[in-house]
Amino acid sequence: MKRYVLIALCGVMLLAASMATEVTAQIPSIEEMAQLHVARARAAAYEPGFYFTYIFDGLCRNPSPAQLAASAQPTASPVNQPASRNTVPPREEWHLEPAKIFDNLYFLGSVNDSAWAVTTSEGIIIVDSTVEFAVEGQIVEGLRTFGLDPADIRYVVLSHAHGDRYFGAKHLQETYGARVILSAADWVTVADSNEPDELKPRKDMVATDGMKLTLGDTTLTLTLTPGHTPGTISTLIPLKDGNETHVGSIWGGNAFGYERYGLRYFPTEADSIRTWRNSSRRYMEISKAAGADTYLSIHPHHDLTPAKINALRFRMPGDPHPFVNADAVQNHLTVSTECMEAQLTWRESQ
Repeated sequence: MKRYVLIALCGVMLLAASMATEVTAQIPSIEEMAQLHVARARAAAYEPGFYFTYIFDGLCRNPSPAQLAASAQPTASPVNQPASRNTVPPREEWHLEPAKIFDNLYFLGSVNDSAWAVTTSEGIIIVDSTVEFAVEGQIVEGLRTFGLDPADIRYVVLSHAHGDRYFGAKHLQETYGARVILSAADWVTVADSNEPDELKPRKDMVATDGMKLTLGDTTLTLTLTPGHTPGTISTLIPLKDGNETHVGSIWGGNAFGYERYGLRYFPTEADSIRTWRNSSRRYMEISKAAGADTYLSIHPHHDLTPAKINALRFRMPGDPHPFVNADAVQNHLTVSTECMEAQLTWRESQ
């Protein structure tokens, strides 16, 4: 009898071991889990006419062992020494021709940095101001190209507290009396950064989460989406195309931001990734609920903005608008979210 019990016990143990091996085999490894997120991001990164491959390549890159080791550990704060401005590059290296994108939206950006002008019944709203050496050539001259008066600029919304967003704002503030809008956290970031003080606009309006900025017949919605900086702003803009209406979406920053310009934004790199991932998830829902169907980039090379502008030149009556694609808005945020999920998966394995 004991022999049969022993045999049965051995059988149970072998079965349990087999089941454990099978369950273990079904649990994906850390790398497999990360690659699942990368695959989802890759699937959303490209469709004809809408390219987010540059963003994918930058965000879904496998971190180095040194990055992984340091990700969850706070390090010494960067030295906040005053920065000096580089030599101004020749105009041909940064200038782009302005373009009318919708009945009430104009692209006034440079080669590296987008700026958008929203026209309303009571004036103009600028979203991002480029840098100080380009603001006159891109924004002021650009508006005049279309018979618009820069003196009608009422507001300048700044996506975040980096010089490529705000260096031009001081000129618009002092020359035309434009109100400058940043989040509370990013006004602090501007004040404390080591970027040149002479290029910083005077502190003005403070954006709050869900803020409605109304000028005449147009209302923009500002959402706080921290992660690129402590107080990044993403913006929804009502657009007009003849008898059609659309909703433009400007995602305020296309990378997580741990530290920059002599400042530590978040305690650790992993904290910055997690914050930005959460913002991206949330803004996906907000932009979808708002019916956002037009992706507007803060950097022209992120989505090949000039190629879409060129497509507008050849648009025939009845053709779809080259900038309009609701899937593109969500696909872009999918790339951001899934790449950050992959980054967290790689880092949380340490």
